[in-house]
Amino acid sequence: MAVNASWSMDFMADRLCDGRSFRLLTLVDNFTRESLAIRVGQRFRGQDVARVLTRISADRGLPQTSRIDNGKLCKPGRGMSNCRASDSAPSHPPLSGDPAMRLMAIDLGKFKSVAYLYCGEDDVTYRTIETRPQVIHALLEAWTPDRLVIEVGTVSGWVYDVATALGIEVQVANPNTEGWRWRRVKRKTDRDDALKLARLSATDQLPTVWMPTRRVRQWRSLIQYRHELVSRRTAILCSIRSLLDMQGRRMASQAKAWTEAGVERLRALARPAVDCGPEELWRGQLDAELTLLAQVQTQIRLIEKRLDGLAEEDARTKRLRTIPGVGPRLSEAVVAWIDDPHRFRNARAVEAYVGLVPRRRQSGTYDRSGRVTKHGPSLLRKLLVEVAWIMRQHNPHAAALYKKLSKGERTRRKQATVALGRRLLTWCWAMLRDEQDWDAERLGLAV
Repeated sequence: MAVNASWSMDFMADRLCDGRSFRLLTLVDNFTRESLAIRVGQRFRGQDVARVLTRISADRGLPQTSRIDNGKLCKPGRGMSNCRASDSAPSHPPLSGDPAMRLMAIDLGKFKSVAYLYCGEDDVTYRTIETRPQVIHALLEAWTPDRLVIEVGTVSGWVYDVATALGIEVQVANPNTEGWRWRRVKRKTDRDDALKLARLSATDQLPTVWMPTRRVRQWRSLIQYRHELVSRRTAILCSIRSLLDMQGRRMASQAKAWTEAGVERLRALARPAVDCGPEELWRGQLDAELTLLAQVQTQIRLIEKRLDGLAEEDARTKRLRTIPGVGPRLSEAVVAWIDDPHRFRNARAVEAYVGLVPRRRQSGTYDRSGRVTKHGPSLLRKLLVEVAWIMRQHNPHAAALYKKLSKGERTRRKQATVALGRRLLTWCWAMLRDEQDWDAERLGLAV
């Protein structure tokens, strides 16, 4: 290498004490480390870069090669068409975003949203729009962004579908991370949220979440709704027991009270509220609760029938049901929430996703592991622990592992059950990843 053989050119950005931003165009000779130019301005166009290069080349000539970032303002052919360009990725995160990318960030609201078109700190456009598919679709077509950035929420699913249908890259941000939280600020508005989304995305510092397909989202929603109906049924059963206790009437214990014969005995006590006297209004309440119970049970049966049909069409749920002790409800939940098993690097990442890894507090010589984090899908975590309690009766490998974890101590039963649920999740993930049915020897298990 010799003098004037190779140049490097890049843009820098900074802010003044009053908050105004500015840019610097820097040009360096790679052999002598001589600064050939430092141009300061609020905005640089291709013509501005060409004038700087023309002025320097009049005295020194053009280099044989040039090293430049892949930015819009620094592409070969804009004032450097006569020299051979050697593009290189920036060695540091850009301070004001990639000038070659058009970012559109939306702070989604229930009725109105704030959209930002971000092409750099000095090239920002915002607009307040209605949160409707037609409006967002029209704005995406008008602004034609390279990437759309949104927060995860109730409406983020259909916004993601609208953008991906137009061929636009979408990033869905996770606002529960430390880097996203607003602290010690005097102002926080929807515009600030949208601008922060754009800035974090431009510097590749945005924590994102996995966005499943529409079919998987609908499947998850139906699974969740089924469990909500089960919770309603449980509340109705508890309400009926409480109502009879207040009247001094005893019911059969446990499941015997809810057999067909048990429900018929309750119906004999019930009476429509309009036919009840002032001292027997509890019979009207009992009649209403029994009516709701019948309706909820009917809906649960219909939804379970549909879920069973979806599971029969999916080979992954059939594969997980080969594990002794695993039934249809857990298998469908694992498949729906894990979705693509290859998106997790290892088993530890899967366990952290479901929130079954311990919290950790470390400072100097202090290092302590606490309770599980309980992050991620609570329904899947609940099912794993419930199945872990009962699968010891059906899976000898699980029973042996539970005995090893509990060490025969009664005080360690809960910890051992949670640990068994975590191990069960690992087994399911490994089977989905490798597309293999249950094989205890392959998983390294021994009774």
